[in-house]
Amino acid sequence: MLADYHVHSAFSDDSTYPMEQVVRDAIRINLDELCFTEHVDYGVKPDWDQPSGARFEDGHPVTNCPYPAYLDELDRMRKRYGSQIGIARGLELGVQTHTIPVYERLLERYGDRLDFTLLSIHQVGDCEFWNGAFQEGRTQEEFTMAYYEELLRVVEEFHGYSVVAHLDLIRRYDPTLEGPLPFSAVRDIMGQILSRVIADGKGIEVNTSGWRYGLGAPQPTDDVLRLYRDLGGTIVTIGSDSHNPEHLSAYLRLAQDRLRALGFSRACTYRCGEPRFYEL
Repeated sequence: MLADYHVHSAFSDDSTYPMEQVVRDAIRINLDELCFTEHVDYGVKPDWDQPSGARFEDGHPVTNCPYPAYLDELDRMRKRYGSQIGIARGLELGVQTHTIPVYERLLERYGDRLDFTLLSIHQVGDCEFWNGAFQEGRTQEEFTMAYYEELLRVVEEFHGYSVVAHLDLIRRYDPTLEGPLPFSAVRDIMGQILSRVIADGKGIEVNTSGWRYGLGAPQPTDDVLRLYRDLGGTIVTIGSDSHNPEHLSAYLRLAQDRLRALGFSRACTYRCGEPRFYEL
């Protein structure tokens, strides 16, 4: 079984990869299943139909996924290619504590058409990581711990997700020269986050883009995966965080090998919000 459960298409603001081409490429490289997980980041991006206030890139407003068009195109792909590959319907939700009510309304409206939702923390207090706005003026310990504290608050208050994506994402956006904080510095709060995730029947993702970005490991690292295992966690998905053809399915087999070496025997796909286990 080879399933890529973190895939972006041109329905995400940071990709130009047409959905149908993604599906055809996935069939060509013998993926068994993929899940589209288009970006939604309330607080820093407006919806597609209300672009006022959006920042512009290349002459176009940066907005959230256009849900009706996206879901309709997914239905078309499933009808056309469903006999050749499994296609799951997902979103990647960039949740912040103050945007939780907006996501709850979103899921009330569209949740019955989704199989899977990723929970990501891409920004805190509407300050984004990718441009350094969140890290600016903070020490390494301050911005790292502030990231995990926000993630803990979100998993305590928000339950409309399937798994937590790239749980230690802040490692990727650490501008310091000495490398990220050691795991020992974040172990306690990581344990609190994972315990809540497990208690709520949710899971975590192994995001293979960590290898692509030169981190030398997936996100999260082996230390986090061991802690999740030791706390009783069993729900794991694997995703490439693909945005273009070169990313699709990258390092999935390596991630499976890594999970087996750490004592995991199964990973998951999803249908209608419910995990479906497969042997690694």
